[in-house]
Amino acid sequence: MDFRLSAITLDEASMVSRSRAIEQEREVAICDLLEKNSFRLVNSVGGPYQLTLGLEENRLVMDLRLQDGAPHARIMLSLTPFRKVVKDYFLICESYYKAIRTAPPYQIEALDMARKTLHDEGASELCRRLDGKIETDFDTARRLFTLLCVLQMRG
Repeated sequence: MDFRLSAITLDEASMVSRSRAIEQEREVAICDLLEKNSFRLVNSVGGPYQLTLGLEENRLVMDLRLQDGAPHARIMLSLTPFRKVVKDYFLICESYYKAIRTAPPYQIEALDMARKTLHDEGASELCRRLDGKIETDFDTARRLFTLLCVLQMRG
């Protein structure tokens, strides 16, 4: 069977207005995910899957459908375990984007490394939360974490 994501959308009802930079993050993450991903719903007969991500009452909602659009699964994860890493990630990203305008290269590199470390922490937490529900590789989890952040970004 084909255990991958073939389509990814964000539930627009969950979203606030997005800046161009946030919209670009969303587009890149989805494009990268569709190009290459590993995604297997545990106990599923197979995909590919269509995924809609949304937020509902402090939870990440993963609505999975089969290729023909038939409902297949709905997974909900509490956002509480992600709260600190997402907050820290947003703060470091803000510092990074400010620094790229005026800071010396060594400061930009340090902020970029911190940004990547926090992003990896968020992806690892996502892998832990999905354990027993969805099997995925780390690169797929990183991109899904990006989309989780996009859903929570303001402005």
